[in-house]
Amino acid sequence: MRLDHENDYVIEMLHITKEFPGIKANDDITLQLRRGEIHALLGENGAGKSTLMSVLFGLYQPEEGEIRKDGKPVKINNPNDATALHIGMVHQHFKLIEVFTVLDNIILGAEDTRLGFVQRKQARKKVEELSKKYGLAVDLDAKVEDITVGMQQRVEILKMLYRDNEILIFDEPTAVLTPQEIVELMQIMKGLAKEGKSILFISHKLNEIMEVSDRVTVLRKGRYVGTVNTKETTAPELSRMMVGHDVQLVVDKAPAQPGETVLRVTDMHVASRLYKHDAVKGVSFEVRKGEIVCIAGIDGNGQSELVFGLSGLEKCTGGKIEINGVDITHASIRKRSEAGISHIPEDRHKHGLVLDYNLEQNFVLQTFEQPRFQHMGFIKFGDIRKYAERLIEEYDVRSGQGPVTIARSMSGGNQQKAIIAREIDRDLPLLLAVQPTRGLDVGAIENIHRQIVAQRDAGKAVLLVSLELDEVMNLSDRILVMYEGEIVGELDPKKTTVEELGLYMAGAKRQDRKKEASA
Repeated sequence: MRLDHENDYVIEMLHITKEFPGIKANDDITLQLRRGEIHALLGENGAGKSTLMSVLFGLYQPEEGEIRKDGKPVKINNPNDATALHIGMVHQHFKLIEVFTVLDNIILGAEDTRLGFVQRKQARKKVEELSKKYGLAVDLDAKVEDITVGMQQRVEILKMLYRDNEILIFDEPTAVLTPQEIVELMQIMKGLAKEGKSILFISHKLNEIMEVSDRVTVLRKGRYVGTVNTKETTAPELSRMMVGHDVQLVVDKAPAQPGETVLRVTDMHVASRLYKHDAVKGVSFEVRKGEIVCIAGIDGNGQSELVFGLSGLEKCTGGKIEINGVDITHASIRKRSEAGISHIPEDRHKHGLVLDYNLEQNFVLQTFEQPRFQHMGFIKFGDIRKYAERLIEEYDVRSGQGPVTIARSMSGGNQQKAIIAREIDRDLPLLLAVQPTRGLDVGAIENIHRQIVAQRDAGKAVLLVSLELDEVMNLSDRILVMYEGEIVGELDPKKTTVEELGLYMAGAKRQDRKKEASA
């Protein structure tokens, strides 16, 4: 065990305080990063983790405190100053230009020019070498809008490495990745640390922190709780430090009591956005009152397109969708909503919120026309305010200015909680929940799981789409596995194993559901 000498630390953030209107995001926080270590930053949604890293990257200026690099005080006024100090950051929501190629995104802002011309050949060579060295395979000529989220993250990492960054900040890097991509990222991070890079890693996922980090610093409600060596702690101890009480990591639920069919999907086809074939190929299933049916699968096997087809974000190219016997196959998004679908979307920024509206406006996006919120065309602002205050309280949505907080200014986890509060509270027959706990901490996950089970027990039909195997196994009453646009298996979570589920997800096993249905 090494002693903590001052020159052991490549970065020190000492007594950092950062305030926003109505909230102290960081309250006297000290964080010290050793050379060549992976240091995890753990805390609830809104605990101040991303804010602290944004201070280090120069996006925010602290009211108090000092940053030191290699023992010497430094002033980081903006991200260019951070880059000059070899500090790089992969943000939770990627900062990429979708219509640019991968190569252009990597070199943007750090172009090597001669006589005004970008030296693309040299840049390509350097990126290819980095890509090979760190196992970050990417297609340099593909447009960012056409590549998967996992690939986009590799582009962000290559952006940091291209700038010769030594201190690498990963803000919730696994929130949008598949289990396979997470394993790959962990290997990449370990490889980078072996090369002498120092990594700050924000995460809510305790198993990942236990797997990859050397030390963990825990924040709670903007304050420093403590720093521990990962080898000397356990996941339950970390969750207790994080939320201040014991957290139940297993979902407690009674057996399902399914009633009549709410959602019936027959021979559904949805075209792929990227390719000329169908992303959803002849899918048929039903979801009944009082049950949670989960669509499981490796990302990119048609789950997103299935959800788009159900919610109306994409047109079906074939088949039929019915809610309580009413055909909604060609209905508009609003008509589907009125027919009984509430939808927690996969992409909270694109499809879940209007980011420049405040919280109370976002809460009534689909319901402001209802008599409780308007009379003869005039909005009842007082009633909307009371409604927003109730949802904020019930779902623990943490925001600096309550109902008038602009959605964009909130942490990703609290944005997610706001969407879940709105959709569950609409009290409709079908809840379509896509990655509902993405980016949430263990305390919030426990609460959301409880809410989803309560919906089931109240007689709602729940269609869950999740990439988290623990969530799939814990929460669902039936599992439908999607592979290459088809449902290849229906499993009972009580009678199957994660290994068997994995075989179906990888396409190695397949049930003949048509035969079973006719039997």
